[in-house]
Amino acid sequence: MKSEPDEASIDTLAEQGRLPWTGVRNYQARNFMRDAMRIGDGVLFYHSSCPQPGIAGLAEVCSTPYPDPTQFDPHSKYHDPASKPEHPRWELVDVKFVDKCELISLAQLREHEELADMIVLRRGNRLSITPVTPLEWQFITTRLMGRR
Repeated sequence: MKSEPDEASIDTLAEQGRLPWTGVRNYQARNFMRDAMRIGDGVLFYHSSCPQPGIAGLAEVCSTPYPDPTQFDPHSKYHDPASKPEHPRWELVDVKFVDKCELISLAQLREHEELADMIVLRRGNRLSITPVTPLEWQFITTRLMGRR
């Protein structure tokens, strides 16, 4: 899951403990969150749109999907006037803090053949949420983060 650190960083999550993953306005990313994520699933917390993008820590999905309230808020930059409370377009899940790590940069991720097919590494990928295979998760958390 990608977040711009000036909006919500791994430090923000560590401080607050839990955050709703608001503002997803791409149907494919929304569908990953809505249809594939389950409570207890691990999350690679990725800082994007910043001087040094990369994995900054780990989080965990801690809620079932529910409507993103920012879609109904006319003062939110994520407001969607076409979305109605009786038929919301956008959903989110909450994530909770697990751990912070030394930043694993995009360049570092690209150095490993084991991660060559990782969606977040594909040229032109702009999705804020992408699935990670069990093998990719294992490689990143054990080899690059040193977790067991």
